[in-house]
Amino acid sequence: MNQTTHTVNGTARPTVSGAVSAPAHETAHDTEAPPVNTGPASVNTPTPPVSKKRGPVNKPASTADDGGKKPSAAVRLVQLAKERYRFVMSADGRPYAVALDGPNIVLPFKGRSGLRQRLARLYAEVYEGDVASQSALADAMMVLEGIAEDDDPVPVHLRVGQDDLGTIVVDLGTADGRAVTVSAGGWHVVDRSPLLFRRSGAMAPMPAPLLEGDGLAMLHSMFNMDESAFRQLVAWLIAAWMPNIPHPVLTFKGEQGTGKSKSAQMVVNLVDPSPAAKRSAPRDLKAWSTQAFNSWALCLDNVSAIPGWLSDTLCKAVTGDGFVDRALYSDDDVVVVSFRRVLAMTTIDAGALAGDLAERLLMLDLQTIDPDRRRTEEELDTAFGAVRPAILGALFDLLASVLAVLPDVKLETMPRMADFARVLAAVDQVMEWNTLDDYLAASANVAGDALEGDLFGSALVALVDECGTWSGTAAMLLEHVQPPGGIRPQSWPKDATRAGGKVKRIAPLLRTVGITVDDTQRSQDRNRSRLIVLTRSPLPDGSASAPESAGEGAVRTGPPSP
Repeated sequence: MNQTTHTVNGTARPTVSGAVSAPAHETAHDTEAPPVNTGPASVNTPTPPVSKKRGPVNKPASTADDGGKKPSAAVRLVQLAKERYRFVMSADGRPYAVALDGPNIVLPFKGRSGLRQRLARLYAEVYEGDVASQSALADAMMVLEGIAEDDDPVPVHLRVGQDDLGTIVVDLGTADGRAVTVSAGGWHVVDRSPLLFRRSGAMAPMPAPLLEGDGLAMLHSMFNMDESAFRQLVAWLIAAWMPNIPHPVLTFKGEQGTGKSKSAQMVVNLVDPSPAAKRSAPRDLKAWSTQAFNSWALCLDNVSAIPGWLSDTLCKAVTGDGFVDRALYSDDDVVVVSFRRVLAMTTIDAGALAGDLAERLLMLDLQTIDPDRRRTEEELDTAFGAVRPAILGALFDLLASVLAVLPDVKLETMPRMADFARVLAAVDQVMEWNTLDDYLAASANVAGDALEGDLFGSALVALVDECGTWSGTAAMLLEHVQPPGGIRPQSWPKDATRAGGKVKRIAPLLRTVGITVDDTQRSQDRNRSRLIVLTRSPLPDGSASAPESAGEGAVRTGPPSP
């Protein structure tokens, strides 16, 4: 077979006589020669290049179809993205991109510093003088979202996550993607997180923890609280990095000038640093869901009254909440925001809190600051910044010890917020403290304060104090009890149905003052109406929910004794 030799872009190529030549771009690829029309001519080659435009460095090869048409901008955008990212779908149905060569941080498809913005910039850098249009970017995003949906959803965490083996991972929020891993064996700072994390504009970097000095003593020096309150605070901080349990709402209570707002700010910046650690109460459910979606820990500052919808929302955020809304520019698609959050509040009067929320509080009283011990905010910020790495090191050390003993901690009876109570018992075992009993006693006091602040609840207490035992329908109860002054406030039940629901809702608070509620009985007439029976009973034993012990103590570890 006859062969001749000719030059393509400066490279000698044999050609079989009588055969049909392959397209230029395929021939160039087979011999690893530079593709046609993608770069300057080879050195010392007299044949000029087909295109005189000099391409940028590392410019991807353009693949033309049989008609010589260049790939569209959308196709090139998809190719650029696939070369640099992998694509996942989160459990709540949101697509993300993860850099193949970078930290284990997901990028949203839209928004500031999202994948769309980065691809637009990358396209302009790679294809000099060319800018991707909005329609090309939209088409590319649609294709990449389809790629993300090919695999099963994966967990995407915010600040704190936990793997299948129980290891807790805390994202430091730094650009290099470092994280802290905490297990029963200790804690370590790792260069790359083993879990996927997302970031938000409400997050700030966390300093790397250090084991230096007595970190817990340094922490206590930042707060004006007694030993019992401080130990409960430490236990709450430990639980705040356990993402799979409910956390009581940490509430700083005290008169003006006790440093409530600054204390709450420092606590939130230990758990989940933010440029806006303190926030006002949200105006509606959607505003709240936006805040909660973008922060692991939040603080509502200077709470004097909480509307009913917000009280219910905070209760659900403690145990795990979800929010479903219609997707933008869509008739039948929805977006889901699901979260369990770590919450803090500052208030002066606990009586302003609804009963169900009061049961989910950890109330800590702050002491008055002596004038000669007051410090400016600048001084406090400087002091806090200096000791924060050592405080974090001490807290992560304690967290590792708690994780080691927690599986064997058993409680005799389960109080409200039972998972948090087990953490308190584990802290007590490690530190030889008594935080669980203090927490249970403080919870009873908070419930009593909340009951005093509820006019209808106070009227029921007065009724039982007068009668001893009262029985009747909800309509009879609403007619029998009267508000102070005869003027019904807005929170007073408006009808029998609401009155019955109100009694059931505040029943746990009534139990804390020795009043039991029974609504299982029916009247003996033909109407068979549901009866409400209010009875005075002995006050509950404050130690009833204490952990088991063979003698004095709070915790039994290991299997029960034979």
